[in-house]
Amino acid sequence: MDYESILKDIKPTDEEKEHVENVSLRIMDFLQETCYSEGVDARVTLVGSVAKNTALKGKSDIDIFIAFPLDTDKKCLKETGLDLAHKCCDKFNTIAQHHFASHPYVTTDIEGCEVDIVPCYAIEDGSQLKSAVDRTILHTRYVKDNLSKSQEDEVLLLKRFMAMTGTYGSEFKVGGFAGYLCELLIINYGNFEDTLKAAINWKYGEIINLEKHGKPSIFKDPLIVIDPTDKNRNVAAALRLDKMAEFIQSARNYIFSGNKKEYFYPLKRNLNRQDILNEFKDRNSDLIAIKFDIPDMPLDTLHPQLRKTCQALERKLNSEEFNVFRADYWSDEVETCIILLEMASSKLNNVKVNVGPKVFITQACENFVGKYGRENCYIQDDFLVHTQEREFADAVDLISHIFTKEHIGLIKVGKNLKNNLINTFKFIEVDEIDLEFLDDFINPGQYIVR
Repeated sequence: MDYESILKDIKPTDEEKEHVENVSLRIMDFLQETCYSEGVDARVTLVGSVAKNTALKGKSDIDIFIAFPLDTDKKCLKETGLDLAHKCCDKFNTIAQHHFASHPYVTTDIEGCEVDIVPCYAIEDGSQLKSAVDRTILHTRYVKDNLSKSQEDEVLLLKRFMAMTGTYGSEFKVGGFAGYLCELLIINYGNFEDTLKAAINWKYGEIINLEKHGKPSIFKDPLIVIDPTDKNRNVAAALRLDKMAEFIQSARNYIFSGNKKEYFYPLKRNLNRQDILNEFKDRNSDLIAIKFDIPDMPLDTLHPQLRKTCQALERKLNSEEFNVFRADYWSDEVETCIILLEMASSKLNNVKVNVGPKVFITQACENFVGKYGRENCYIQDDFLVHTQEREFADAVDLISHIFTKEHIGLIKVGKNLKNNLINTFKFIEVDEIDLEFLDDFINPGQYIVR
């Protein structure tokens, strides 16, 4: 396939590249000159996709690391790094936003570019690691040394393909492939199409070991890509199993598709709320929508807790014999979250079977009939059982019971969400929910096939 027209759409324009390079150099010059003038022993370095020439159009975020000597006190590194970042923001008249990884860093917007200014340690190999961000300089160096000029375009194709099929991005909200992981895949397989052809035959526990580091078996993840700069790290550790599976199937769909170009562009969908609501109605499912407020917290903490809560609620409903067909959550990431449950059955009969011990275990059976009454017990297969009244025959009643101060411990919710769930949750109508989320919910496979 001829990818030139696609690359024309996804590669940064010459004007964008020139602007980003200009802004990057001015920021780096200011920070380095400030280090010199204030006697700060640190080296300012451009890292990330901009430095590696693997940034997609409109995604040219600038990542600048301030690398301090290994013997720098951690408190001094944090304070000095943040001070330099704030002085940079003052110089360019922008607002500093604090974030936290291994230690604090600053994000700001300078002349239309999102800029991260991150203090780190100047390590030369993975054995010197003092914080997780320290590897980033090594990653940039490795990719620049091992990715050919022509392969830069192959990385762009892979990133764009993943972005359009919902598998790109290692942040917890997505759980997909990181940019560095994409670059290593291209270095390993050579180009975009060969990467996809290899991926369709991946197995659980697939190993990619570019530098032939020993003992990859210590990792138990779905995909294992040994970091060339640190043998003790799996670059794909944050990749969720479902996102790996979606990528494998996306690759199969693409390889055997006659409409390949569409995979590099957003879905064409004409959303109509009533049509989607009618589709739910035609499925004859019971829908339960729960809305609650979210606390002010980092997104990489928020999304794992929302996912954990949604999955825990689904498990609890299923364990009580309600049948959850599908469950997912949506959040505006500022104020609100909605958990949507599509129920194959949300109402049950008023009685259930309480399963006791196998009939062959005499003492256990005697204890069971002693508790429930010999006349009330009977045999189901080879188990002694008895019939008892359900506490909850309606899923809505069970959920209302769970989301109380006394009973929230019945499920494992995100710890920062507990108070909000108890104090702000309410049931809402489905037609109040974000339209794109509803479409994604009812058509979960639409991103991986065109």
